[in-house]
Amino acid sequence: MIIQSSIRDVTFGRNVTVVEPVNLYECEIGNECFVGPFVEIQKGVKIGERTKVQSHCFICELVSIGSDCFVGHGVMFINDIFSKGGPARGDKSLWKETTIGNHVSIGSNATILPVSVCDNVIIGAGAVVTKNITKPGVYVGNPAKKIQ
Repeated sequence: MIIQSSIRDVTFGRNVTVVEPVNLYECEIGNECFVGPFVEIQKGVKIGERTKVQSHCFICELVSIGSDCFVGHGVMFINDIFSKGGPARGDKSLWKETTIGNHVSIGSNATILPVSVCDNVIIGAGAVVTKNITKPGVYVGNPAKKIQ
């Protein structure tokens, strides 16, 4: 079976730019957003106004991203933390939510586990965010730690 990437059942705000190919379905994208090529945004995701999502990103179910954010190339969001020792295998009750505040910049190739990130945060390239970020600042490393 071959399933083609597509844009399906998306609620778009005004002046949104999407560069194909992408796979966007059952999500909401706010006014004046940009979505680069080779991006997948899954069911139920909400992206705030003026947020830019660069190429090769994966934004899974249960993620919300605020306004005026930047998501760098190759950023991966995770909703399944293998809480039973392996993939949830369709048991969505095991999945966890991620909430990204406003004015958050996420550097290329960062990995964001199910967490909450407050407003006004910079996450460095390649960082792995494993815990909630509750204070504005710059976070880098694996696991991500505040450096400023």
